[in-house]
Amino acid sequence: MSRDVSRGASRILVIEDEQHLAQGLRFNLEAEGHEVEVAGTGERGLELAPAADLIVLDVMLPGKDGFAVARELRAARHYMPILMLTARGAAEDVLRGFAAGADDYLAKPFELSILLARIGGLLRRRQWHAAPAEGFDFDGRHVDFANLEIRVGERRLPLTLMEANLLRYLIQHNGQAVARKAMLSEVWGLTEATDTRAIDNFVVRLRKYIEDDPARPRYLTTVRGVGYRFTAPRE
Repeated sequence: MSRDVSRGASRILVIEDEQHLAQGLRFNLEAEGHEVEVAGTGERGLELAPAADLIVLDVMLPGKDGFAVARELRAARHYMPILMLTARGAAEDVLRGFAAGADDYLAKPFELSILLARIGGLLRRRQWHAAPAEGFDFDGRHVDFANLEIRVGERRLPLTLMEANLLRYLIQHNGQAVARKAMLSEVWGLTEATDTRAIDNFVVRLRKYIEDDPARPRYLTTVRGVGYRFTAPRE
């Protein structure tokens, strides 16, 4: 979407089947100047999603749950930020949401001020689309953070915000071993109590984008007992 969302007025879709909570979110988000649509099912949410700048998505929905909705949106190449609401903050639920394509999460019950702050942060990161081109070139590959994609020859491989954030962090530490805990803390803001092995799933996905042979990586390698190292000369 090309519309400037940095001035506060954004189209937000709330996919939540708890009517009281959904209407409360609508009221408060509209008070912040946003345009808000509400969907009570995952199926209805998928119909309304293409017009949204950001989606607040509950995990527990009738029919398609939040994980399925996020996966379908990403498979259809819809890359608006997704803030996932979970019934509890268990690490496995949070990381399952990230693996499905969510960009952030919030466990119920939550403080309204925290929800609004998370939404504001996601919308600011969304401005990569409107920012001047920023990227990294190596070995015939171009990582385009402004448009959230990797170009390899004629191929264009879209990135979610979460994938782009992780790749940006690794590139910023080019040549350095980066611990899994550091990635979870600096990129996702998760605590050290989280199962750090779950980040391996995101690395596997990035390798599919940038490596000639993901099973024998050259650029994004494992540092045994620590985490990962991205190594590539800037062109």
